[in-house]
Parts: sequence; structure tokens; C-alpha cells
Amino acid sequence: MNVLNLRKAKTSLSALVEAAERGEATTITKRGRPAAVVVPVDDARRLYGGDRPSFADLLMSIPHPLDIERDQSPLREPDL
Repeated sequence: MNVLNLRKAKTSLSALVEAAERGEATTITKRGRPAAVVVPVDDARRLYGGDRPSFADLLMSIPHPLDIERDQSPLREPDL
């Protein structure tokens, strides 16, 4: 894995992207500490889940309607 400081990464962004396209990951450091990693898209999808459905999509895909009754009792009076 390549390691570059932030200043060098800024000046060579195109080279970082090309390296990622070739399958090479690059760590970017800030003040000597690792701050970010540029990785190929396939690796990022594998690590972060890529095409996972959203929670809303999962709820909308439930095959039957949910029978949930709303509590109709009046709200309590606020004590101000």
C-alpha cells in the first residue's frame, strides 16, 4: 500500500485515482498520522456494503399491510 502525505496527495490526485483503478490502495497521512485511504471501488463496495437497500425500502417491501392501531387517547396536559 502506498503512503502519501496530504500535500503530495493534493498535487497527485490523478495518479491516486489511476492507482486505485489498477487495484492499489493509498493511505493519505496528515501530520504523520493516517487520515484517509483511497481504495478501488470494488473494495469499497465490499467493505461498506455498496448496494444495500435503505431501511425505508425494506419497510416498503413487506408483503402484507401492518395492522398497527394508533393510541387515540388524548394527550396529557402540559404542566407549565
